[in-house]
Amino acid sequence: MCGIVGAAAKRDIVPVLVEGLRRLEYRGYDSCGVAVQINNTLQRVRTVSRVADLDTQIQTHAIHADTGIAHTRWATHGAPSTRNAHPMLSREQIALVHNGIIENHDALRVRLQALGYVFESQTDTEVIAHLVHSLYAGDLFSAVAAAVKQLEGAYAIAVVARDQPQCVVGARAGSPLVIGVGLHEHFIASDALALAGTTNQIAYLDEGDVAEILPDQFRVQNAHGDAVVRTVQTVRVDESGAALGPYRHYMQKEIFEQPRALADTLEGIESPAPELFGEQAPAYFARVKQVLVLACGTSYYAGLVAAQWLETLAKIPTRVEIASEYRYRESVPDPDTLVVVISQSGETADTLAALRHARSLGQTITLAICNVASSAMVRETQLRFLTRAGAEIGVASTKAFTTQLAALFLLALSLAKVRNTLPEQTIVAQMRHLRHLPRAVSAVLALEPQLMAWAARFATRQHALFLGRGLHYPIALEGALKLKEISYIHAEAYPAGELKHGPLALVTDAMPVVTVAPNDALLEKVRSNMAEVRARGGELYVLTDAHTQVLTEEGVHVVRLAAHYGLLSPVLHVVALQLLAYHTAVTLGHDVDKPRNLAKSVTVE
Repeated sequence: MCGIVGAAAKRDIVPVLVEGLRRLEYRGYDSCGVAVQINNTLQRVRTVSRVADLDTQIQTHAIHADTGIAHTRWATHGAPSTRNAHPMLSREQIALVHNGIIENHDALRVRLQALGYVFESQTDTEVIAHLVHSLYAGDLFSAVAAAVKQLEGAYAIAVVARDQPQCVVGARAGSPLVIGVGLHEHFIASDALALAGTTNQIAYLDEGDVAEILPDQFRVQNAHGDAVVRTVQTVRVDESGAALGPYRHYMQKEIFEQPRALADTLEGIESPAPELFGEQAPAYFARVKQVLVLACGTSYYAGLVAAQWLETLAKIPTRVEIASEYRYRESVPDPDTLVVVISQSGETADTLAALRHARSLGQTITLAICNVASSAMVRETQLRFLTRAGAEIGVASTKAFTTQLAALFLLALSLAKVRNTLPEQTIVAQMRHLRHLPRAVSAVLALEPQLMAWAARFATRQHALFLGRGLHYPIALEGALKLKEISYIHAEAYPAGELKHGPLALVTDAMPVVTVAPNDALLEKVRSNMAEVRARGGELYVLTDAHTQVLTEEGVHVVRLAAHYGLLSPVLHVVALQLLAYHTAVTLGHDVDKPRNLAKSVTVE
């Protein structure tokens, strides 16, 4: 989502700010801007175009400075427009950028207007800028520290003042912020990736911290106003994902990287064991009586698949909650619950908030399934498993999802081992399938030409229906999500058995019906549902396995995967649906890696 970069140095930092924004472009944004301090003045450039346009304007105006802040904005309060783009100024003295949402911005706005402040934007961010200005008396650090005490909601901010050279102040609560340390220069950013190539010495700010960076030092104050030390650590950011190579888009590249991502995630793992999830895991796993999975979007669908694995293999009761809903309802906590949070970035605001809520209820056995070792989610859980998918730049998640599934399958087998719910030979056989998964996914990728032919047909449609049963219903959900995310075709997914309970009313020859029909115990049930579609003139697109009696005929299009892959079949079928969505969007000419209105890392509620 929104990105922040700031710097205070003894050199021109404008190229660093622009490059930092470029590195954060993959998150999604609809405007961007910079503000720098030059000779006791603030100079600002903003655009509703791409970072490349911002850079062109900066070059045109020959802007050079040793202090500044920059931002990519994903619109929340106020439409995407230049006047709503960050940085926000207050009386030409304070410049501020902000990630997050300020929930009490209306009340603060009224109070500030009474003090004579004029608002030029529709954003909640401008409220913070004016609030800092109202408290500023020559010490920016003190003004920011006082201002954030009045904010309710989530924020990561970076601020500069016209008359405080070589100084940037940042603060965070609910949104990530890091400090980068260099030689005679310091940086502040919402993600260490923004500073890759500039510094790998990173200090992570904690919830409620306020920090000041100067060229030769930085200081941090915690939420209680006490001076604290935040450890500087070496963070190596994987930049291998930055090169497209022979691929047309990052999403296509990441789809085809899945065999390698799965192999990396499983590297060195010969058998399931609690220790894979942390030193304390054996004791915790022996104690847990149920599992609670908290996640959003694609990660939520991974959780839905995992719930069936956990109950089938480990015989442990499991429920899956949408993180953004969980903390706003009454629930029945149990201290012997394993709380599993799933997130590609580890910074998903709703999932982090749900994790903290679960802990507040006394559910302290927590496990993160995540792709980013340095993320807030990994730091805040007792147990963790890193998926090693590598950098995922395309907004629509692909390899992060399949590696999450691999990690969750390992979790199910590990709990089964602890609970003694499976014979050892069964565990060995399931691990053999899991280790073979990269090769099986490669075989699915070879079906790309057939799925491109499907995509040509889908590109002429406005709606689609996805059906699946059992383990493959969540895969139907994920397939529908991918299609609507990047092609903008309206798509819905249903359990196939629910077809006659409503969705069948939508079926016509203009409504393609994608059916995930593996050769499992539910195949005959799914075939009956397919017959219901054909009886109403619906057109079927069937993903099935070898040796099924599903034949290509008029109105029925079939793509066959290899022999049925058992409990891990969802991983293979979802790869085919990723290819379908990708090629449909390409056929329609859409910006696949940056779909409209969406952000890569959702760091606001």
